[in-house]
Amino acid sequence: MASNNSNRSVVPEAKDALNKFKYEVASEVGVNLKQGYNGDLSSRDAGRIGGQMVKKLIQQAENQMK
Repeated sequence: MASNNSNRSVVPEAKDALNKFKYEVASEVGVNLKQGYNGDLSSRDAGRIGGQMVKKLIQQAENQMK
């Protein structure tokens, strides 16, 4: 049976690009994200980063469909 690990990358080569994207988005939304451990980051700020990432990725996919 295949593993259902949600943290496993479907495209491992995309990991670096997504990590860079995460820092760009954090900067855009005004969250001070540092390299390494960010355990002091609030859930609200983490959600702002993730939400904005998803929004931008969906927008990019929609633009490619046109």
